[in-house]
Amino acid sequence: MNKTILVTGAAGFIGSHLSKRLLEEGHQVIGIDNLNDYYDPHLKEYRLSQLTNNFVFIKAHLEDLETVNKTFEKYKPNIVINLAAQAGVRYSLENPHAYINSNIVGFTNILEACRHNNIKHLIYASSSSVYGANLTKPFSTSDNIDHPLSLYAATKKSNELMAHTYSHLYDIPTTGLRFFTVYGPWGRPDMALFLFTKAIVNDEPINVFNHGNMMRDFTYVDDIVESISRLTKRPAKPNPEWSGVNPDPGSSYAPYKVYNIGNNSPVRLMDFIEAIENKLGKKAKKNYLPLQAGDVPETYANVEDLFRDINFKPQTSIQEGVNNFIDWYLEYYEVNL
Repeated sequence: MNKTILVTGAAGFIGSHLSKRLLEEGHQVIGIDNLNDYYDPHLKEYRLSQLTNNFVFIKAHLEDLETVNKTFEKYKPNIVINLAAQAGVRYSLENPHAYINSNIVGFTNILEACRHNNIKHLIYASSSSVYGANLTKPFSTSDNIDHPLSLYAATKKSNELMAHTYSHLYDIPTTGLRFFTVYGPWGRPDMALFLFTKAIVNDEPINVFNHGNMMRDFTYVDDIVESISRLTKRPAKPNPEWSGVNPDPGSSYAPYKVYNIGNNSPVRLMDFIEAIENKLGKKAKKNYLPLQAGDVPETYANVEDLFRDINFKPQTSIQEGVNNFIDWYLEYYEVNL
């Protein structure tokens, strides 16, 4: 059954891929994005140009409560997918107020609009960065996440807590998605794959943090989109086995659930760089640096509950995903090697 789905952050990396998929499935998509200049707005505008037919775009900040309310009232979405956020661990050290405004105030406005407009399911982006100082691998949604290492991570944990409150108070099914290092075509220019590719193409050195001793659970964007598409059909439900004596952080007596969406296969940073070198046919000039403030050395997703609930888990290999990104990059920026 076709639905009206509101996607915030629709001009973003994941948001544009997801909107395209939902349109292909026959849904009407209402997209909200503020098209800010955190990175090149032209890239965001070009992503939007790929979205046609049943797509309605509204340029707005989520902090603009009046516009958010009018959008809900006019289009009456069945499902809301909140992907809009001020992203980036490192930028949160420089501009903390942007994270409070977008990730806290903006998310509050979305929750209130869901409450007053009978929304059937709220899906929202969290992040693997919420695991912070946790050293248990792989990261499980049942793990404690009380020790975030950046304000960005703290706002994402706050989103999960806020969503639970609304699930408890107003019986709104909420599903939180902890994304693990998403990459692929149309990706963000501040992410490692984009930065490395651009530098190697231009014969410039790349910054390799923690002297290369990093591992990331890189997750290809199509796998993220497939997971979200399946979850739209599966609103969160109360966990009948949940106990306040031994509370599971990833579920609840309320209609609330949190999933990891990761590849479940960490890749060494040096192997990731090698995959880029293989595709470009060029060696990177490497500038080795210490671990940056707010970063964690390793991420690794346990996705057992995701696979159990939607019969899918991310599976795209690093070389395949890197190849697809570089093919896009070379075409989009008209690069001849």
